[in-house]
Amino acid sequence: MTIRPLADRVVIKMVEAEETTKSGIVLAGSAKEKPQVAEVIAVGPGGMVEGKEIAMTVKVGDKIIASKYAGTEVKMDGVEYTIVRQSDILAIVE
Repeated sequence: MTIRPLADRVVIKMVEAEETTKSGIVLAGSAKEKPQVAEVIAVGPGGMVEGKEIAMTVKVGDKIIASKYAGTEVKMDGVEYTIVRQSDILAIVE
């Protein structure tokens, strides 16, 4: 089963957070921050959204930084995805 986003929505999958610090300290589960870097899995077609023409600027495979509490989390086939609006994407990581 696949997810096909509509309008200006983007399906992203969060990149796993580091489990050890640069100095080698292993972090407990509660000490890890929610990751903000994600990979784009699917992109909607854009088009007219709320009376404005929206052109999609991200593409599948891009690494992005999304707003911390943006989007709707969904679980499909045991994998967690987040569906966000393109406007909730803050930057593309290069």
